[in-house]
Amino acid sequence: MAYLVHTAHAQCLGLWVGTVGWILIGVTLGLVQWRVWQVDDLSKISSGVAWVGVWRVCFYSHVLVTPQFKVMYCQRMGLAEDYTPPEVAAAQVLMLVALGAGLCGNAFGVYGLRIIYFGLEKNAPIRKVFTAAGAFCLLAAMLALVPLLWNLNSVVTNQTIAFPEQFYMPQAPVKQHTGPAIGVGIVASMQLIASAVIFFSYRLLGQGGRSVEPFPAETTLDMTSHVTSLSRHSVETGRYTQRPSQARGNPAFQSDENL
Repeated sequence: MAYLVHTAHAQCLGLWVGTVGWILIGVTLGLVQWRVWQVDDLSKISSGVAWVGVWRVCFYSHVLVTPQFKVMYCQRMGLAEDYTPPEVAAAQVLMLVALGAGLCGNAFGVYGLRIIYFGLEKNAPIRKVFTAAGAFCLLAAMLALVPLLWNLNSVVTNQTIAFPEQFYMPQAPVKQHTGPAIGVGIVASMQLIASAVIFFSYRLLGQGGRSVEPFPAETTLDMTSHVTSLSRHSVETGRYTQRPSQARGNPAFQSDENL
């Protein structure tokens, strides 16, 4: 198999960037700070700040406490609930699909690098493998950007959510702004796009780079046998002659012998 390690340095970087982006997608999915609401009623929401995430709504309270969160009161939002806004429902589905697509993209990237660095398969479709890796990474980025930008637009336009009474949330906040989860998700999407571009660029590197073919085993055996035959022929014909010794005798040693 051709020596191709020197053509895949950029793809190693692409795999690292894609892996970090995929991890950040998972972090974004678990964060609750997608939309930050400022409220004026402090009777239940003691801090005056509530967080609207993809899966739940939470706030600090000195009156209400959820046992599993200890210092916070949280309520889950279901996909099929009437009060769940469409941008949140879309995030619940698309972010999970993006997480799976990013995993597939990184898996194809690992497979392609494994072929190159270990040379386990001859005539392997390396470019197709990297193309698949880039396609999955790009798909993951697009799937993640849709709910991220949709929720960002809802914050900019100050959209409200009709929460039920047990949420103890007002129908409309005093003001709201984007939380760190949206920023982390956008950065993760940009990293996945960069990873996809690097994987796609392997075609250009593969055409421009040089490959070094190692000597086949048969050629090595032929060269060894040829050198051996030359050595035998030289010995038989007496071509190897011994040079006269240029060493000088030790006068002191000679004088001792004459004693």
